[in-house]
Order: sequence, then structure tokens, then C-alpha cells
Amino acid sequence: MGDVDGDGDLDVVIVKNLRGHLLWFENNSTATDGRIWQRHVITTDLPGAYDVTLADFDRDGDLDVAASSWVLGNQFAWFENRGSIAEGEWKKHLIESDVAETRTMRAADFDDDGDVDLLGTGRKSHHVIWYENRPADNSVDWEKHYVDDKSPCPAHGNPADMDGDGDMDIVIALGFYYKPGSGQADASLDREHNQVVWYENVGDPGSGLWKKHVIGPCFDDAFEAVAGDLDGDGDVDVAATSWRNPGRVVWFENQGDPKGAWTRHMLKNNWRSANQVIIADFNGDGRPDIVACAEHGSYELRWWRNEGQSKMAEPSGE
Repeated sequence: MGDVDGDGDLDVVIVKNLRGHLLWFENNSTATDGRIWQRHVITTDLPGAYDVTLADFDRDGDLDVAASSWVLGNQFAWFENRGSIAEGEWKKHLIESDVAETRTMRAADFDDDGDVDLLGTGRKSHHVIWYENRPADNSVDWEKHYVDDKSPCPAHGNPADMDGDGDMDIVIALGFYYKPGSGQADASLDREHNQVVWYENVGDPGSGLWKKHVIGPCFDDAFEAVAGDLDGDGDVDVAATSWRNPGRVVWFENQGDPKGAWTRHMLKNNWRSANQVIIADFNGDGRPDIVACAEHGSYELRWWRNEGQSKMAEPSGE
């Protein structure tokens, strides 16, 4: 979501996964009057279009779009907003191809140089990556840096300043598609690899010296993690989903030292195919709430209202 056409209101960008399309819907400034929003095509050339983020990558004053393309495309790309956004498809710029099962695509300034970089994951390639935005001749070059190339099956995560030191860290769910005993080469086989973690930006993010900290060990089929101050105590907590084995939604309470032990709070257990999770204030009471959805076997969207107190605490481990 963002102001794609620069008219002062929020528009919406979506993916059509199996068709490989990116679309944006134009807010007519009367978003609640029941009128159909105008549909615009960004591209029909992103096989398996999967995750999407908006930012001004080329620093020309308008919002561009970057996206991943799952197993059907195995690529990251960005699409240039050239001002005539209602007239034809946007110009596609390939960031990288042949990354096995691209998943996460998120924007943040990891090197604190004033431009917008990108966070990506390749689940089958076992890569957590950030791409450094390097302006070049009215376009953008991207320099690839590894955050983690050893942890199996990184799925979905988000940038956040986890330790409050002013730079962008990363929270990630590891181990998605947990199939113990299956012997499948593209699956997570070891329960110890199923984790919610954060990677500490130690001040030189291009050096490869990101430090991994475990928030939730043995979190079977960990799918997505996102950060926010859920209990209002001034530090950053984490909400996460596991897909199956079983599906669940939890939040992890930061006890004041993000490098120490975290406390796990269950929100929903045995919720088959739980996937995306978002933190936002949905009812306008000043407290961040949690919304999550679950696909095959559940087909539900739920939100949890933050009432200002924690319940159902349990240790972070199992």
C-alpha cells in the first residue's frame, strides 16, 4: 500500500501469483463510497509473482515496486514508475535470476546511506540476502550481500531495529516446509532448524558479519515473523506464524534484552496453514494489534485486539 500516483491518497498493489501479474488499484479519494477502484497493470511478466514492496528506489520522487516470484520464476525484480503509470506496463529491471524459490521482498535502508535497499529470501537456496542500492546512470545497480547462507529454508521476515541502536536489523522465520523423516531435498528435516530468529546489523552490513540470535527455538514449520512493540514497554516484540505441525500464531515478548531469552504467548493453536502476519493498530486505540490469515484447510482471516495485557505465557522453547 502506498501513494502510487502521487495524488495524496493510498493506493493498493497486489500480486496474482499463478498468472505472474502485478496490479495496482487506484484510490479515487472516496474509498468508502462503494465505487470500484480503477485497475492498472504493472506487469504480466513475473512468473509466480509472490511478495511485493513499494519504495522510491531510483530517487526520482515517485514510488516504484519490487517483487519476488516464488518457484515459477525464481527471480527478484523491480518495476520503474516513470510517471505515466496508467499507460501500459512499467519497465522491468531484473535484480537477480535463478534464486531457488524466492520468497520475502522488503524495503529498508540497511547501510544508512539514504537510499532504499532490499531484503530477500530464497527458501530452497537457503539464503537470506540484502541487495544494496547503488545509483547508476539514471537507474539502479544492486550489489548482493549475504546475511545468512547456512540456515535451511528461510521463509518470510521483515526489517526492524531489534536492539534499538539506530540501524536496521532483520527478523526471519526459518524452517518452513518442515517434513521430518521425508528425506525430501527441498524440505526442512531437522526440528532444530525451525526457528524464529533475528540478525543483528553490526554496523557494516556488507561485511557478512550479521549475528544470528534465536527468539523462538523449535518452532515447527516457521513461516513469517514481524516486529513491533506489542506490550508498550519500549522494546520490540515479535509476532510469528507456523504453517502446519500444527499451524499457529504466537507473539514473543522481549524481556528487555533481545539477545537473551524471550517469552512465548500463544494466540491461536491448531490453525492449519497459518501464513502471513501483520502488526498494526486496527481499531485506532493507540495499541498495535495482530492480524493473520490461514490458507488451505482453514481459509480464514483473523485479528487479535491488543487489550494492554499479556495472556497464556509459556517459555520460548518447547
